[in-house]
Amino acid sequence: MGQKVNPKSFRLGIITTWDSKWFANKKNYAKLFHQDLALKEVIRDKLKSAGITNIEIERSAKKIIVNIHAAKPGIIIGRQGIAIEDLRDMLSKKFNQNIDVNIIEIQNPDADAHLLGELVASQIEKRIAYRRAVKMSLQKAIEAGAKGAKVQVSGRLNGVEISRSEFFKEGNIPLHTLRANIDYAQINAHTTYGIIGIKVWVYKGLVFKTRKEQLEMETAKVKQS
Repeated sequence: MGQKVNPKSFRLGIITTWDSKWFANKKNYAKLFHQDLALKEVIRDKLKSAGITNIEIERSAKKIIVNIHAAKPGIIIGRQGIAIEDLRDMLSKKFNQNIDVNIIEIQNPDADAHLLGELVASQIEKRIAYRRAVKMSLQKAIEAGAKGAKVQVSGRLNGVEISRSEFFKEGNIPLHTLRANIDYAQINAHTTYGIIGIKVWVYKGLVFKTRKEQLEMETAKVKQS
């Protein structure tokens, strides 16, 4: 099962949580869902060079809070915070709602699946050999502290007539272990001979409950019994 599904969705509610945190009834759900997709698309298009890996959206009755995880927060904030104020105003006007934007800096960008995928894609688009690009990205991930990394490239590799897929792996990737913290991303490289699909898995270690959470669970079990 772990080999066939998105590692993030497979671990939802266990060690990961949802990117969109809000509740809606049947009538409004589709509208808010598509608004979330449009909001993410606008932010990614406007801030392509900021190294955005994830966008979280929280909704309350009168406000939308957008948390942007980025490798280069300075590009988004701008001098004296002018750029981020412009971004807030643009999003509020476009979606006709009160939108607040928070920037969260990625501490270890070399071990981030999305950024590694973008690095491989940019090198393939510059006509660098895909094997060299992938091996360089895997080495960067391991040097940055990842316990394992895997990359799959699919499409007309090196411009050949028949498309194929190739896997490259370093270290350990326990996809079936639900406690395993596995970062995953899917990126497309646009070349003159077609689109090359890139999938990246980065294993960052096991996630264990804190002592406090464990005590709370044990207390709850005692009360139930």
